[in-house]
Amino acid sequence: MKLIKSELNNEILTVGLQGHIDSNNAADVEAEITEARGSGDIKNVVIDMQDLQYISSAGLRILLRLKKIYPELRVVNVNSEVYEILNITGFSEMMNVQKAYRELTVEGCEVIGQGANGKVYRIDPDTIVKVYYKPDALPDIERERELARTALILGIPTAIPYDIVKVGEGYGSIFELLNAKSFAKLIQDDPGKTDEVITMSVDLLKKIHGTLVNPDKMPDMKKVAQNWAAFLKDYLPEENFNKLVSLVDGVPEDLHMLHGDYHLKNIMLQDNEVLLIDMDTLCTGHPVFEFASIFNAYQGYSELDHDNMLQFLGIPYETGSHIWEKTLELYFDGRSKEEIEAIADKAKIIGYTRNMRRLIRRDALENEKGRAEVENCKKHILELTEKLDTLTF
Repeated sequence: MKLIKSELNNEILTVGLQGHIDSNNAADVEAEITEARGSGDIKNVVIDMQDLQYISSAGLRILLRLKKIYPELRVVNVNSEVYEILNITGFSEMMNVQKAYRELTVEGCEVIGQGANGKVYRIDPDTIVKVYYKPDALPDIERERELARTALILGIPTAIPYDIVKVGEGYGSIFELLNAKSFAKLIQDDPGKTDEVITMSVDLLKKIHGTLVNPDKMPDMKKVAQNWAAFLKDYLPEENFNKLVSLVDGVPEDLHMLHGDYHLKNIMLQDNEVLLIDMDTLCTGHPVFEFASIFNAYQGYSELDHDNMLQFLGIPYETGSHIWEKTLELYFDGRSKEEIEAIADKAKIIGYTRNMRRLIRRDALENEKGRAEVENCKKHILELTEKLDTLTF
């Protein structure tokens, strides 16, 4: 009886290991792999562990010898028990090891959050899953997990994903959030609590912005904003474009934390504790960049089509406008109305810059509605470049 399954396809040999591999059968397993390798020209080997329940040190030594012959060796479909062995022994760092992920469907599940890189669904009262748009999102998932860990260590209340699942052709991260409700849902259920929710939101925002981060732990938001501005070179008059670039370049370096996508659906309330989710946009920088994102969420993206607000956050546009204005008022408590309006303008020019770039990249210039939205952003940018001399506050 064969101890392995093997298949050669496009010079890639896939070897399927089965059952248990230990000192009693390791030599025979290796002999069968050697025989399979001799069946044709082979550029690489993939070890498929879907049907493997256990591997001993004798089996691990087979992997090491194969790794020396095929430096790009891949190990796939590893169950949790075998992955633990590979992880503890350091094999998951020495070679490309991919876990087998349980499959999950989100059909019929409530969408409780949505960001730039994925949607968040409630699976049951205790559990949510963030499903990523990119099919090959495993590096993004690991990156977000590390960002969330960093934020948690620094005192920002958040949920750390404890599992990765396969959702259709893509991947998702599983979080435990016991009966948590998004701030959007809280306002939908009881509009009378809107100002109370805004106050909690601003309290958390101040905590985030008051947190210093080591420069190697999170990306710099200023660099991202500089790319947004540079993109508009062919779409703005030269004088206004140069002013926009100068304004963004003039924002001082800042190592305080920003969320990067701060809105009602990314803030949860669980047992009276406020939690931040969707952490893949965490970065550092001046708060003007955060307020640009907040402006877009509550006004900018829905300025010409108020239905966008209902689709995105589930609240009327007028409520979004109130949240934007109240957020500024509470965050900048003690500032005059004129000072707050000036701060709003500084955030808006970044917000319109980001939105104009986003629209153009999504082929908005190819249709009437899109062209109107691009022109609206451009109009505001032209007005604000004439008006502003700095983006700091």
